[in-house]
Amino acid sequence: MARSLKGIALVVTLGTLLSKVGGLVRQLVIAAAFGVGAAYDAYNYAYVLPGFLLILLGGINGPFHSAMVSVLSRRPRAEGAHILAALNTSVSALLLLVTLVLVLAADPLITLVGPGLSPELHAIASVQLRVMAPMALLAGLIGLGFGSLNAADEFWIPAISPLMSSAALVVGVGLLWWQLGSEITLPAAAMSGGVVLALATLVGALLQWLIQLPALIRQGLARFQLVWDWRHPGVREVWQVMGPATLSSGMLQINVFTDLFFASGIIGAAAGLGYANLLVQTPLGLISNALLVPLLPTFSRLTAPEDRLQLIARIRQGLMLSTASMLPLGGIFIALGAPIVALVYERGAFDASAAELVTGLLMAYGLGMPAYLGRDVLVRVFYALGDGTTPFRLSMAGIGLNVVFDWILVGGPTPWGRQSPFDFGAPGLVLATVIINVLTCGVLLLALQRRLQGLPLRAWLSDALRLSLAAALGASAAWGLMVLVSWPVGLVGLTLQVAIPASLGLLIYGGVGTAFGVSEVTEIVGTLSRMVKRR
Repeated sequence: MARSLKGIALVVTLGTLLSKVGGLVRQLVIAAAFGVGAAYDAYNYAYVLPGFLLILLGGINGPFHSAMVSVLSRRPRAEGAHILAALNTSVSALLLLVTLVLVLAADPLITLVGPGLSPELHAIASVQLRVMAPMALLAGLIGLGFGSLNAADEFWIPAISPLMSSAALVVGVGLLWWQLGSEITLPAAAMSGGVVLALATLVGALLQWLIQLPALIRQGLARFQLVWDWRHPGVREVWQVMGPATLSSGMLQINVFTDLFFASGIIGAAAGLGYANLLVQTPLGLISNALLVPLLPTFSRLTAPEDRLQLIARIRQGLMLSTASMLPLGGIFIALGAPIVALVYERGAFDASAAELVTGLLMAYGLGMPAYLGRDVLVRVFYALGDGTTPFRLSMAGIGLNVVFDWILVGGPTPWGRQSPFDFGAPGLVLATVIINVLTCGVLLLALQRRLQGLPLRAWLSDALRLSLAAALGASAAWGLMVLVSWPVGLVGLTLQVAIPASLGLLIYGGVGTAFGVSEVTEIVGTLSRMVKRR
């Protein structure tokens, strides 16, 4: 099993990496063609709802995906085909209604999302939303299909799926550029450009669904017929997990809106959060997919009482691998935040003051890196056990606590002045999220302890504390080297200022972690050593 998990993780990592590169190329093409012109400006407002549904329902590790994996992993293939067909039918019916609402209510929805848009931008965004409305239906089909494939140990197609969307946009924008040339940026071409962006995005979502069909057919999971079967035990079990999980994932968006609400009172905070979040999500996304995608089917296959010890071992593996990978990354963000931000962003309009803002946010994110991924591991265990209610309840509690902590940590703003002695500015918004994630991890572990019995929490905590010490030593060494050495100026100097101290910090972390006898660190170090030797 350990080898199979490594193999799956490698497949998912490579696929995710290709998708990330494709996404970067897509953004470069869009930037070159439209800059910040009307077509792309309007697109950002029109994409809010379809994009949210695509990530929520169709994303890897999303609720639809997780529910299908947790249920189908324990059932025969023929029964899985029936369950998928029944869910495709019912979900499609519901999402067709959502699609219709998006089409008919495009104008008021755009007003809600972008109340300050000019009439021109509003008109373009409304058309774009109507074009992209079918993505609501496609999102559900994508999530159900990819979850079914992962349950059948098919991981490559879901991992590279986002590459299809990037390819469609690159081709669409390329064809428009071929037709219009430099006129693509003219105001007269804004509506055409906007429609092409929206249509290419829709085609990309369609390709994400179509690419899974051959694999579903090969696995015996495809059944092209309407199946109205609400009473099947497997269908009901999927809905029991999928319903609360969807609500739970959707509630996370409220936290984003809450953060933006408080950020509106801090100059540059909203933009800073976006820049810092991009730096965090790139490595987090790679590691998260590599870890969570292979573990969820494993959890689901070990839910029987006789497999309890193996399940506990896999839970420990997931938690410790997430901790072992996130702690050094967080340490690097804290120690080398300033040169990292300068290296990636500081040019043009992004001046030293902007870099200082984003650096503080990145360091705050670094403190909570283990909790981000650890929470996701624990939530997947509950999904595998058929329990989507517990994570949902915690998400609801987290929304309320997020408001409270946001308010406290940015100084407690009121019409009568600030009421809190703690004013961390924009980093306070990130620290609030970190606190929520840590508390959520603790509560989930206690709930899991009550449910499974016999979780060696003290031993796990001991290993986590030793890894924290190793990460602290590595980060301290990296920071010391960064400060003490007179690095060259310019891009080369910044690159060296990040690469050399980070390498030293990671080497110290790996050595100390291995000396502490934490098996997951030894495993990671061994894997990396073998990769280096092969080269």
